[in-house]
Amino acid sequence: MDRKWLWFGAVLLLVLVYFGARSLTRDRLPVRAAEVSQEPLATTHSTNGRVEPDHNIEIHAPIAAVVKAVYVQAGDTVPAGRLLMQLDDIDARAKVASADSAVKAAQASLEAATQNGTLEQRQGVAAEIARDKLDRNQAQHDLDALTKLSTTGAAAPSEVAAARQRLATAEGNLHAAEQSAQSRYSPAEVARAQAALQDAEAGRQAAQQVLAQTSEHAPSAGTIYSLNVNATEFAEQGKLLLQMADLHQERVRAYFDEPEIGVLAVGQPILIKWDAKPGRVWHGHIERTPITVTTYGTRNVGEVLIHIDDADNQLLPDTNVTVTVTTSSEANALSIPREALRSENGKTYVYKINGDELKKTFVVTGAINLTQVAIVSGLKDGDLVAIGTTTGQPLQEGVSIKRVR
Repeated sequence: MDRKWLWFGAVLLLVLVYFGARSLTRDRLPVRAAEVSQEPLATTHSTNGRVEPDHNIEIHAPIAAVVKAVYVQAGDTVPAGRLLMQLDDIDARAKVASADSAVKAAQASLEAATQNGTLEQRQGVAAEIARDKLDRNQAQHDLDALTKLSTTGAAAPSEVAAARQRLATAEGNLHAAEQSAQSRYSPAEVARAQAALQDAEAGRQAAQQVLAQTSEHAPSAGTIYSLNVNATEFAEQGKLLLQMADLHQERVRAYFDEPEIGVLAVGQPILIKWDAKPGRVWHGHIERTPITVTTYGTRNVGEVLIHIDDADNQLLPDTNVTVTVTTSSEANALSIPREALRSENGKTYVYKINGDELKKTFVVTGAINLTQVAIVSGLKDGDLVAIGTTTGQPLQEGVSIKRVR
């Protein structure tokens, strides 16, 4: 009988121990923890952007013409002055010839205005003056003879008056011819002839420029990255024929969301990635911060110009890239995982682990990035903070816990 009660007591004790241990284990909240530590902390922001040359060169068709020949291909790197393509120049040559004719006509008109007429006109005036002089001399001779005869009564006074009238007419004709020889054109007419010549010369210069552009040459060294026509193709006036640029001098036009604009500054470092070349990274810096906010799709963004410091002819214009800017960096910041940080009524706090309990501890934060946050005050190096539970239960101050990985 005593042995039976002994076994019963032993079993009861084991049951009590089991359920006591189970109760204690169940009440301790399994918590993932992180240690407060000193480590480098950088704050970054990423967005999309588009590559563009620093100095883009566009060549357009100066006239509507057929493309006679194309001497380059997309991707070619060419020196300055290289012949790129040739357009049919028949119409351009005809316009140059017409402009030359207009200049010569304007030159002749100006020469006539400044020389008191054309050579033919000047010769005609000289002959007219000579005739008028003969007429005047003859009228003077006749007047002198009749005046002498009138003293003897051989000539009537009316004859003398008629002779005097003829002399006056002859002298008037001579004076008019001499005046015409000296100032046929007024100053306004001379100025108009000068303006007409200037206009004709400008037209000829424009025609010659168009003719020169039918032979398209590279204005500077660079890479042909866009070629829009082929030989024998008709190109309308103004059509974009090709684009070229020095691909060692490029920039990115990036689009940062409005809330991020305030932390951007000229000179901040940039990392650039292009999906077409995984593993490659280019470096740059902010060259110009936004001057306005615009709508980009469904986003309100500011445009940022980024200079590519190590452009190597591999980033093609108009490609879409991802850019990441570092807005702040600390070499040795006291930090915790961002997921350990919580907020209450505008104040930030963490659950600090004291032994096997949690203590609500308010902190002052500094720089923050996607994974880490700097702690200015409230914690010290080596402290432990709770990140969360493995069961999904909320963290609470004073709850008994056990640390798990």
